[in-house]
Amino acid sequence: MSDPLKIAYSPCPNDTFVFHAWAHGKVPGAPALDVTFADIDITNGMAERGEGDILKVSYAVLPWVLEEYALLPCGGALGRGCGPLVLTKEPGEAKDLAGRTVAVPSERSTAYLLFRLWAADEVPGGVGEVKVLPFDEIMPAVRDGRVDAGLVIHEARFTYQNYGLSCLADMGEHWERTTGLPIPLGAIIAKRSLGAERLRELAAAARESVRMAWDDTEAPRAYVLEHAQEMDPAVADQHIGLYVNEFTADLGENGYAAVRGLLTRAAAEGLVPPLGRDALQFV
Repeated sequence: MSDPLKIAYSPCPNDTFVFHAWAHGKVPGAPALDVTFADIDITNGMAERGEGDILKVSYAVLPWVLEEYALLPCGGALGRGCGPLVLTKEPGEAKDLAGRTVAVPSERSTAYLLFRLWAADEVPGGVGEVKVLPFDEIMPAVRDGRVDAGLVIHEARFTYQNYGLSCLADMGEHWERTTGLPIPLGAIIAKRSLGAERLRELAAAARESVRMAWDDTEAPRAYVLEHAQEMDPAVADQHIGLYVNEFTADLGENGYAAVRGLLTRAAAEGLVPPLGRDALQFV
């Protein structure tokens, strides 16, 4: 029997919901997994170093890793109405961020790319210093006045009011309004060295794991809440409902167009290297 494949994904509810069945050996014929939980900034770094067989990463990191990894056509996070938010202590306008300090979860994150594309359109002269902080430290930093604004992701969409913060802008709303495309957030990638047949098996396993979670939404619940770090179960359900959708089961034409559109626009702004013509093509 072959060794388990090393996979790393976040402890966020959408990832634990998606991978519950597979990680627990419930997907018929799927290879066993050795799971590591890690924040997206860590998994992005793992991908750049070639660590891990399967990784959940930001779409933003793809231009640096697609020679070694293939993008799987399922299991990731895209959607509508689910983009990152820019939060401030007091209500304001985009122009108020000119020259100000903004905390972000990673400079290699999709959230950061969306933020930079938004700022190029909406913040005259651009923002000032960008500070990278773990995503769970960003809202307290804004609340306590250590930074002027914070770029937040995930369940922060549902909890930022608890910190007394205001939403200055929705990066996803800007993206959807200017492109008409869904918002690309997190990708599932796997080592090309595993071979085309194994990569197809992994995609099928990820897709089946998603379907099994949808067929019995109670089955993943304990796993989701165990790793959601004291998150309110209702917030976890909102999180799953927003980030696990049709694009999780299959990127499809619109999903690939969104990914290609994001990385093409980001490359034009000098934020990422240009993609090769067939870089996103699956085996």
